[in-house]
Amino acid sequence: MTSLEFAIKMEHDGEQYYKQQAELNKDNAMHVVFMLLAKDEANHARVLKEKFDQKDAQLKDNTVLKEANNVFVEIKNFLNTNVSGSNEQITVYEEALKREKESIDLYEKLTKESKEEKDKELFRHLVNQEKDHYSIFDNLITMIRRPEDWVESAEFGLREPY
Repeated sequence: MTSLEFAIKMEHDGEQYYKQQAELNKDNAMHVVFMLLAKDEANHARVLKEKFDQKDAQLKDNTVLKEANNVFVEIKNFLNTNVSGSNEQITVYEEALKREKESIDLYEKLTKESKEEKDKELFRHLVNQEKDHYSIFDNLITMIRRPEDWVESAEFGLREPY
């Protein structure tokens, strides 16, 4: 299996993972986010398959980060929904974070290995998209864990704004 074939499989696996998570979260706002991510992963697989088939891949910027942030803004009190506070949910987000990091690492490696500038452009594009996905889960984990942070007094150091 070539690196490109592995990347295609990884994207299909990611799509299935996010669809499963969407189904498990169909009663909360994360359903929309997981479906956006599944759609994005399917698009990544399509672009890589076009590359594998030696066709010109159509690179489009994703809007998943903006759309996910809009979902969170629309929820008046995200931390009081049935999404947060659960160790199971944090485990899901950490697993997704791990998957996105693996994708970033793979595409960075493929960028370095590529000889053609067009190939490098494709893999850099995918790195940036996977970094957006990573950011979503990193921010989610921060949002969920933030209420657990305990501050005795603000006078004892600079605190990151909420």
